[in-house]
Amino acid sequence: MNIKTREALEAMQTRFEQINTELQKETVIKDIKQLMELSKEHSNLEDAVNKYNEYKIFEQQVSDAKEILETEKAKDMLDLAKAELDEATNQLLILEEQINFILMPKDPNDDKNVIVEIRGAAGGDEANIFAGDLFRMYMRYAERQKWKIEILEATPAEFGGYTNLSFTIRGDKVYSKLKFESGSHRVQRVPKTESKGRIQTSTATVAVLPEVSDVEVDIKQSDLRIDTYRSSGAGGQHVNTTDSAVRITHLPTGIVAASQDGRSQHDNKDLAMTMLRAKIYESELEKQQSETTSMRKNAVGTGARSEKIRTYNYPQNRVTDHRVNLTLNKLDQVMDGAIDEIIIALINEEQRELVSQHLE
Repeated sequence: MNIKTREALEAMQTRFEQINTELQKETVIKDIKQLMELSKEHSNLEDAVNKYNEYKIFEQQVSDAKEILETEKAKDMLDLAKAELDEATNQLLILEEQINFILMPKDPNDDKNVIVEIRGAAGGDEANIFAGDLFRMYMRYAERQKWKIEILEATPAEFGGYTNLSFTIRGDKVYSKLKFESGSHRVQRVPKTESKGRIQTSTATVAVLPEVSDVEVDIKQSDLRIDTYRSSGAGGQHVNTTDSAVRITHLPTGIVAASQDGRSQHDNKDLAMTMLRAKIYESELEKQQSETTSMRKNAVGTGARSEKIRTYNYPQNRVTDHRVNLTLNKLDQVMDGAIDEIIIALINEEQRELVSQHLE
C-alpha cells in the first residue's frame, strides 16, 4: 500500500473515531439534523475503516511470520510460519484491491431513480414487438427489486409492442444497476409475422437516464414550448377524451419530452418536465465528459444507443452480453426479469476498470 493511500485511511479512521464520540453526546442526539449528517458521514467512512483495520491485522501477521522464519529452527514451526505468511500476503493483496475501489470517487448518479426510453429500431414490426418484450423484462426485474414503475408515454405498435415507450423506475439505487442497459439490444428469432419460419435479426434501443431535480438542472420557462394534444393508446378514462397529453420542447437544445399517461394535464406536464430535465442533464454530462475525459469509453461501453450491447438468441435460448463476453443459456429466465447475473458481471467489470485506471 502506498503512502498516500495509508495517510488517507489514517485520516478517515481518525474522523470515524471522532464521529463515534460525537454520536454519543446528548446535544447531538437531540439535534436531528446534526445526528443525520453525522450518521451519514459515519456510514460513508465505515467500509473503508473496517477494511483498513483488517489490512493492519494481516500486516501484523506477515510481520510475525517473517520474524518466526528468521529466528525459528524447528521445521514444523517454519512450515507453519511459511503457510501463514503466504495466506496473510494473499489477503493483503485482496484487501488492497478492495480498499482502492472503496476510495474511488463514486458515480454521483448511482442512488438516483431513472427514466427509461425503449424504441423499436431496425426490423420493422418485429423490432416493435421486441421493444415490448424488453419492457416486460424490466418490469419483471423491477418487481424482483421492489421498485415502482410509472409509464410516461407509450405508442403501441400495430402488431404488438411499442414504437416508443418511456417510463420511470423509482426505488433503491436504481441507476447503479440499470445504467449499463443503455444501447442497442439485438434479437434473433422467428418473428410472429414471419410465415416461412425464417430467423430474423431485429434491434431495439434503450436509453437509461438518471432522474434529476430542478436544482441540478436550471431550465428557464422562456426556453420552453409547451404543446397539448389528445392521448392515445392504453390508459385510464382520461385517454382520448381531452387534450391532456403534454409535449415540452426545450428551444435552445431542441430536446423534446412528452407524457400522456398521467391522470391530468397537470400530471403530464410534471412528468414531461421530469423527463426533460433528465435528457438535458444527460446531454450536458456527455458533452463535459467527451470534452475533458474518456470516462465513458470504459470496459462496459459508452452507453450510446447505437452501440450493440447484447444479443438475445431465441432458437438457442441464449443471451450474450458483448461488453463482458458473458453468455447465458437461459434466455427464457432472462426475459422473465432474471438479469441480476448480467448486471453483476457488468458492475464487477466497471469496478476492475476503475481500479485499474486509478492505479495507473
